[in-house]
Amino acid sequence: MGSLKPGLIGFSIGLAIALVVFVVMLVQKKILDKRLKGENDKLRKMLSEKMELEAEGLSRLKRELESLKEENGNLRVTIQALSQKPARKDIGRLQVYQTAIDRLMLNSPGFGPVWQAALKESEDEFAKTLKGKIPFIGRIIPSKTDVHMIDEGEN
Repeated sequence: MGSLKPGLIGFSIGLAIALVVFVVMLVQKKILDKRLKGENDKLRKMLSEKMELEAEGLSRLKRELESLKEENGNLRVTIQALSQKPARKDIGRLQVYQTAIDRLMLNSPGFGPVWQAALKESEDEFAKTLKGKIPFIGRIIPSKTDVHMIDEGEN
């Protein structure tokens, strides 16, 4: 039995060391698990907050897109309505006529006096129409001009 005692003592010491190492490793594993769980919770919280912020931003962008689409539609309708007004077309036509008159006055000598006389006659005729000196029907139906004859004569 004497020889069995040192083997049993060695085995007991080895078992005790193994038990201490096991307990130390178990404690370290618990500490590591606790730390990893804390980091995991922290990362989940950060991910959750990020997803909430992104969802909020996306919904805000969708609302803004819808309002911009609605505003775009309203502006399109407004532009179409304004372009359909006769006053806008008439103003555009008058600007074209004024540009053409300015070019003719610069490029055609002698056009200015003839134009001024024709303009004066037309203004006088229009004033008579407004004062009632020309029959009422003359206001509704414009008088024929020689423009179509000039165009046909050139062809």
